[in-house]
Amino acid sequence: MVNLSRLTGNRDGRIFAKLEYLNPGFSKKDRPALQMITEAERSGKLSPGQTVVELTSGNTGTGLAIVCAIKGYPFVAVMSRGNSIERARMMRALGAEVVLVDQAPGSEPGKVSGEDLALVEAKTREIVEQRGAFRADQFRLSANVHAHEYYTAEEMWAQTEGRIDVFLDFAGSGGTFAGCARRLKAYNPEIRCYVVEPETAPYLAGLPVVDPNHKIQGGGYSMELPLLDRRLIDGFIRVSDEEAIAAARELARKEGIFAGFSSGANITAALRLLEGQERGKTIALTINDSGLKYLSTDLYE
Repeated sequence: MVNLSRLTGNRDGRIFAKLEYLNPGFSKKDRPALQMITEAERSGKLSPGQTVVELTSGNTGTGLAIVCAIKGYPFVAVMSRGNSIERARMMRALGAEVVLVDQAPGSEPGKVSGEDLALVEAKTREIVEQRGAFRADQFRLSANVHAHEYYTAEEMWAQTEGRIDVFLDFAGSGGTFAGCARRLKAYNPEIRCYVVEPETAPYLAGLPVVDPNHKIQGGGYSMELPLLDRRLIDGFIRVSDEEAIAAARELARKEGIFAGFSSGANITAALRLLEGQERGKTIALTINDSGLKYLSTDLYE
């Protein structure tokens, strides 16, 4: 957990960033990957040697590839071609079978829309049925929320000694937000929790989706998220591609933290809150994954 004092500068308030890119698969998704497999084993839903399949933008798939390699489960990752190729290569290196799904007509390379994700979902279901596989469904399994409720949020609370006024997160599956918000509000109901979305696709906020094709990979799919408990949401923040990129680059230059698009979105949102309604407060957030996963994109040109 790092106090981003160089980034906040003279602003009134603090940002505590939890460096989830330091997990073995270089993202926060390692946590739900392990939790989903662990809970499935305990419940008997996953049998020894059974194939595990999941739809992924790359991070959950990487986490599952690691867990499955260690525990002896064959793993199939199903991913859109719109995601950065580094992720597919990393999953293959970890022993996963990677199935790449073509994007929907009209979709732009490097920008995964909800329509693209629907095609990946259809392919995922097909493979699960064909192979009699266990679906490690990050969008529906409560283990995703538990990973952050039982561990991420607890660590945040301990590492900041309870000095958190605000939590925010860019919504992917909704698991990080739901888990962290639930546990943090249990400690202090006055903590305010914000969902971050792409500027052009603020679907969860109930605003018009102007353009579902954005660069912030791993979320903003303009779809309902079953794990996202709306009772925990205190507000929504919209972030543009350009803002997310600029913040990620500034984070690298000023704090030595090399992160991806969604981390840049989180930083943008936090700085905006410190300049507005959360002036003087302490904001906690996660640095979701490593910038190494985006070297084929324009994030760090």
